[in-house]
Amino acid sequence: MAEIISLANQKGGVGKTTTAINLAWALACLDQEVLVVDIDPQSNATSGLGVSLGEGDKNVYDLLSGRARAHEAVKQTANEWLDVLPASHDLAGAEVELVGLDGREMVLKNALAPLDEMYKFIFIDCPPSLGLLTVNALAASDSVITPIQCEYYAMEGLAYFTETVSKIKSFINPALTVDGGILTMYDSRINLSNQVREEVAKYYGARIYKTPVPRNVRLAEAPSFGQTIFAYDPASRGAQAYFELAMEFLVRRGANPKQFEGLKSYIGGEDEDFDFGG
Repeated sequence: MAEIISLANQKGGVGKTTTAINLAWALACLDQEVLVVDIDPQSNATSGLGVSLGEGDKNVYDLLSGRARAHEAVKQTANEWLDVLPASHDLAGAEVELVGLDGREMVLKNALAPLDEMYKFIFIDCPPSLGLLTVNALAASDSVITPIQCEYYAMEGLAYFTETVSKIKSFINPALTVDGGILTMYDSRINLSNQVREEVAKYYGARIYKTPVPRNVRLAEAPSFGQTIFAYDPASRGAQAYFELAMEFLVRRGANPKQFEGLKSYIGGEDEDFDFGG
């Protein structure tokens, strides 16, 4: 049975999609069967994984509107362990169409049910809002991860977001848990980054991920080439951070840390047995 994890934050530009695609890719490189569900009308996770839709191709919009079943919309990426359920710009109209439906908060959960046995992890990349699409994602999820940019304004609204998650847990999805926060665009040389880290720790405590994602130009460049950081520049600091984040993610879920010994040497091609699959 797959664990479904939403990557959500009401603020845009915090590295949410970057985290979704690169964490998913890193886990796939560790032989985990992963699906990324793109429910952001901007469809950045779709393009960032190198997937483009042709005319007539099914996508998440067709899934939510009942015009397609989940397996008809799934696309394989360049990594054989990683698939994507792509989005299109038509998804912008889905919230309006869902409003009048009974059980509108559960449409995505019901649509993903047939895929439950096919993957180990399903990541949902949410839009930067707390609208009906994000509510659907949280209603379908077992847990939520919040990427948080290391800037002052990124802290604004965090309390409101955590309150919203709490309400969804109370009224819609009692099984929803807060997996934690991931610090993005982190620079230890800047006092503000360390201050934000301290403030985020007040919300998440021990649940904050110990591996921050550094501010890295290569991470910002990779999506414009339709690639994850692992295909674009596997020797970069960004790639190393997401690989270490993937290992921390698995250790949280019971993996033995010793099984990852030696894998960190992959940076620069030192580990000949490690394959990024793309």
